[in-house]
Amino acid sequence: MARSKGNPEIDRVFKLIKEHGVKIVDLKFTDMLGQWQHVSVTVGEFDPDHFEDGHGFDGSSIRGFRRIHESDMLLYPDPSTAFIDPFTAVPTLSVTCDIADPITKEPYSRDARYIAEKAEKYLRSSGIADTAYFGPEPEFFIFDNIRFDQASNFGFYFIDSEEGIWNSGSDARPNLGHRIRHKEGYFPVAPLDTLQDLRTEMVLTMQQVGIEVEVHHHEVATAGQTEIDMKRTTLVKMADNYQKYKYVTKNVARRHGKTVTFMPKPLYGDNGSGMHVHQSLWKAGKPLFGGSSYAGLSEMAMYYIGGILKHAPALCAITNPSTNSYKRLVPGYEAPVNLAYSQRNRSASVRIPMYSSNPKSKRIEFRCPDPLCNPYLGFSALLMAGLDGIINKIDPGKPLDKDIYEMTPEQLRDVPSTPGSLDEALQALEKDHDFLLRGDVFTQDVVETWLDYKRTREVKPMALRPHPFEFMMYYDA
Repeated sequence: MARSKGNPEIDRVFKLIKEHGVKIVDLKFTDMLGQWQHVSVTVGEFDPDHFEDGHGFDGSSIRGFRRIHESDMLLYPDPSTAFIDPFTAVPTLSVTCDIADPITKEPYSRDARYIAEKAEKYLRSSGIADTAYFGPEPEFFIFDNIRFDQASNFGFYFIDSEEGIWNSGSDARPNLGHRIRHKEGYFPVAPLDTLQDLRTEMVLTMQQVGIEVEVHHHEVATAGQTEIDMKRTTLVKMADNYQKYKYVTKNVARRHGKTVTFMPKPLYGDNGSGMHVHQSLWKAGKPLFGGSSYAGLSEMAMYYIGGILKHAPALCAITNPSTNSYKRLVPGYEAPVNLAYSQRNRSASVRIPMYSSNPKSKRIEFRCPDPLCNPYLGFSALLMAGLDGIINKIDPGKPLDKDIYEMTPEQLRDVPSTPGSLDEALQALEKDHDFLLRGDVFTQDVVETWLDYKRTREVKPMALRPHPFEFMMYYDA
């Protein structure tokens, strides 16, 4: 990112500040787990020197960052990311930042955005391609109310939605029916779909902050499951857009007294939320994934698939990063449990969309990831796995052009599957991560920090707690 004064993007920032009467500049950055963090400065304190000198903050309080004795860090705003925040009462300019060490001024190795920038740089240096396009399809739930708590002597959650099938027997007056049954939420019109206007407001707000949107609709599950698809773009830009996407959806919902969750599996007995990720490589403005191989793909694309499938168990530790993720990755709920590829077949973990034969439309879709994925880390890891497949000419094997959900256990015996838990995925990543270290994109420190954090803060605490359903099964035994 160019930080020098006189940069046209920096000039644009101060033009926005003047045109919109901005009073506050909000500096945003992403922690290692993928959550946006921010610190705000008054417009009087924000000048072009911020792009040159950075803004100091305490990194010891951010998940996965510095220890207390080395806490000072710098935020460097990227002027190309600036937009006017649509949710603040006071005119506020939002800008995404990179993170650096205050002494060396070098980029911080655990900054997820920096990792994504290095992944793009590595792609260019490889000579294979100069551009990687990503098009994620995040799904999420919009609920009307959520209650949850956890202590030493209790633990519970309670979800409610006016669309939920469990409200069909409600004694509320009036009860007008029209509830979405489990697994029947895909594309019904109003009055079953109550969220058309809310989704449209989300889309229009996304466009307002610079995200190009293609489509929105109700998803398969009951109770407000939603999908809004962004138009593909380059890796870092798409990761930036995804952070804005989550910010917009959550705040539009809150404005209407509703709540959004990106948890992959909040509801028992219904489909969870995935984030299918479309990917393609280009060079000098020309697509590289179209060809004469299977499903109209090039040999390069086939090798890319080979890399994704080979490293999929390790990838899941990054693209499916929660204990809840593996409650979605189970048979019977349209989740891609089996590691295979196919044209059109949505039950395969890698799908080749067949909407068009145009080489510019040729891409591969990895269906395992879920929306809790840190987009900078997830997209970078997928690119590194695909490039490893190309470099080592990894054969993806034969396609599986069958409905995997209808196949017998004997037929699936030789088809590998995704990890059954976050712990299993972390074990896979621990054994298989050399492909991430190429070009110093990921570092050994980043991998080890990720493994330690996930095991210490998520896997072990979850394993130690009684589950409410255990009381149903065992209390009177």
